[in-house]
Amino acid sequence: MKLDGAIFDLDGTLLDSMFIWSTIGEDYLRSRGVAPRGNLNEIFKNMSLQQAAQYYQTEYNLPGSTQEIMDGVNRMIWHYYEQQVQPKVGVVAVLQLLKQHHVKLCVATATDEPLAKVALQRTGLLSYFKEILTCGAIGHGKDEPDIYHAARRCLQTPQSGTWVFEDALHAAQTAKNAGYPVVGVYDPAEQNAAQLRSIADYYINSFEEMEALLHEKGVDDCGV
Repeated sequence: MKLDGAIFDLDGTLLDSMFIWSTIGEDYLRSRGVAPRGNLNEIFKNMSLQQAAQYYQTEYNLPGSTQEIMDGVNRMIWHYYEQQVQPKVGVVAVLQLLKQHHVKLCVATATDEPLAKVALQRTGLLSYFKEILTCGAIGHGKDEPDIYHAARRCLQTPQSGTWVFEDALHAAQTAKNAGYPVVGVYDPAEQNAAQLRSIADYYINSFEEMEALLHEKGVDDCGV
């Protein structure tokens, strides 16, 4: 079975950037003079930025529109994405290999498009992807499969040949339940790596492993 298309998550999958997100929810509240309650970062893990902004409004009575809150969070992390974030080891080689074999690629991320685009452009990854799809634009987080379906329609590839690369268990489970082959990508921020490994069709500790797998099986006959 041919690998026709690939949908890549951004943070923790293509980019080594999850550590910034592990504290941003609480950091933003503190910047507004509000003390966070409970495990806010765990709550935000399954949300898009828009959903998180709405949560601030309903649970913390934070003043300002949803868009104003989203803009505030984005300002806090813009510099990091524009100047510092790096691709995960082995990502470039895998993208080059897939491009050589005419595999169609896109990004599906909960991160807002301007942040995703500036990071991908600076790191030299942007040109590999047909499109950047965001949960905010789609209107659904990765607890629902809408973004994966939209990405596949963009790629115009068969579902059985469209692989989803995810580092987060909840997102990988959503894609798997929707019928997509899933590649689980190790990231230290995901505390349920064993569960991710158990549901993934392939599980990689690094993209160097993915490159070896593609060379071993062949891109044109690497289906699951």
